Amino acid sequence: MKFGIHNPSWRFDGAPTDLFAGLAARAQWAENNGFTWYSVMDHLVQIPIAGPPDEPFMEGWTALAGLAAVTKSIRLATLVSSVHYRNPALLAKIAAGVDHISQGRLTFGFGAGWFESEYQQYGYDFPPEPATRIRQMVEALRLIKSMWTQDRTTFHGKWFHAENAILEPKPTQRPHPPIMIGGSGETMTLRAVARHANACNLFGDPATVRGKLATLRRHCDENNRDYNEIERTCTTSFLLAPTEAAAQAKSSPVFRGLVGTPAQAADLAGQYQDAGIQLLISSAWHNDFETQQLLASEVMPKFR
Repeated sequence: MKFGIHNPSWRFDGAPTDLFAGLAARAQWAENNGFTWYSVMDHLVQIPIAGPPDEPFMEGWTALAGLAAVTKSIRLATLVSSVHYRNPALLAKIAAGVDHISQGRLTFGFGAGWFESEYQQYGYDFPPEPATRIRQMVEALRLIKSMWTQDRTTFHGKWFHAENAILEPKPTQRPHPPIMIGGSGETMTLRAVARHANACNLFGDPATVRGKLATLRRHCDENNRDYNEIERTCTTSFLLAPTEAAAQAKSSPVFRGLVGTPAQAADLAGQYQDAGIQLLISSAWHNDFETQQLLASEVMPKFR
């Protein structure tokens, strides 16, 4: 099993106060210490489970373009971009640019959106029905894939449109960057993964994830899709220290995840591996550096 880091905040212990300098330093450290993935949130303000709403927060695709220029091998992604924050044709263009800057290391993380307060603050319409947002996500993916693979794209959907649109240069990865759909909804989201994505990103405990992957396999069978073509990833939260007491001492009431020791983290990671996860993405409270160091030194070696 591979391991990745998800960046839930722009706070970095002992790192420069400049937001991007801290981000770049941590991504470079991850790249040099065995992690294969580094992702940022595509939000415009901080989400409640990760910090206060007025916490300084960089726009995801701007940050990703910067990371693409200062890293060499680690895979980069947004986890995940909302369908509503950018015109899909424009997003296809942005993603193609990041794929070029990174020399083919982009995973295109995409989702239906959920943070209604953020939509309200920035003036976006928030369709209240999740089914509507998921259908919009799928329609947008059809347009984006056409922009990446066709000489010109004319697209007349229910929500999105393009007229004889040119996207050059195409992404470095062919036929296009791998598409990751985030979300665990069994009826619509996992069906969309089976039909349109190269990777899924799930949440939940190992038993829940095992059940979601069984549902994904059924959707793949129904759509004549090889289940093994889809990379199976999961995002979970760790806050680690050499002892449980030390881990608890730096925790927060709003933190959701495992607060404990490297041994406990390794046990949980093994359960995710047994459930079928291939890439485990860690989101540590405020990017706690000790947690990430312990993952690299004491947890990840057990899975090599």
